[in-house]
Amino acid sequence: MKKGPVLNIALSQLIASLGHGDMVVIGDAGLPVPPGVPLIDLALTHGVPGFLQTLTTVLAEMQVERHVLAEELAGKNMKVAAGIAALHLPERGSVPHEEFKRLSAKARAVVRTGECTPYANIILVAGVTF
Repeated sequence: MKKGPVLNIALSQLIASLGHGDMVVIGDAGLPVPPGVPLIDLALTHGVPGFLQTLTTVLAEMQVERHVLAEELAGKNMKVAAGIAALHLPERGSVPHEEFKRLSAKARAVVRTGECTPYANIILVAGVTF
């Protein structure tokens, strides 16, 4: 049996298959998924699982080189912005939300949470452990 915190089969397989530079999007319940990008839908109901809970769990198994947020996050969702800042992720980039959605089209997958607050989305760019 698996020892790490990610129990969802599809999410575990995604993380195990990532290569350097691959992108994974963790998004709120309303983030559109671009055509052709696989969706791992974890959403159960409003707020379950939450964005920060999902992000923290993924970070326990995924090596992250950098991340990208929507510029609007800081002004529209201070709780999530503060939660992300507290994780001390490497190298942050920010782009307008419309550009964030365009970048999502290049992701290996979008992980949908039950989060129902604005701009609770992040792109994680895979790093290497060596």
